[in-house]
Amino acid sequence: MQVLKTLIVAGATLTAVGCSTILTDENQRINVVSSSDQKFTVEVDGIEQTAPGIITVKKENKNKTLKVTSAKCEQQIALNKEVEPTFFVNILSGGAFGSTTDFASEKMWRYQDTLQINCN
Repeated sequence: MQVLKTLIVAGATLTAVGCSTILTDENQRINVVSSSDQKFTVEVDGIEQTAPGIITVKKENKNKTLKVTSAKCEQQIALNKEVEPTFFVNILSGGAFGSTTDFASEKMWRYQDTLQINCN
C-alpha cells in the first residue's frame, strides 16, 4: 500500500513539473561568428560581451536585439524568440500543469543558436 502511495505521488509530481524547466537552463549560449577575424563588443539586455565566440542570453518571453557596439561595425540583429522543443513533451504527455510551469519560468523560450555578423 505504501508503494502505491509513493507511485501516485511521484506520478503527480512528474506531471506537474515542466520539461523545459527541468531540462534547460535559464540562459542560452549563442555562437556569434564573424566574416572577419577582429574582436568586437556586442550588447544584449544591457550586458556587453566579446565576439566572435559564445555569448550568453537570458531566456525570456520577448524578442531581443543584439547590438554590435564596436565603432567600425555598428549594427543591430534581431533575436526572435521561439518555443523550446522540450516544451512540446508536456503537451504530448498530457502535462498541462507542466506546460504552465514552463511558461511561468520562461524556460520554454529560446533564440537562434548561431548568429552571423558581417563586419568589414
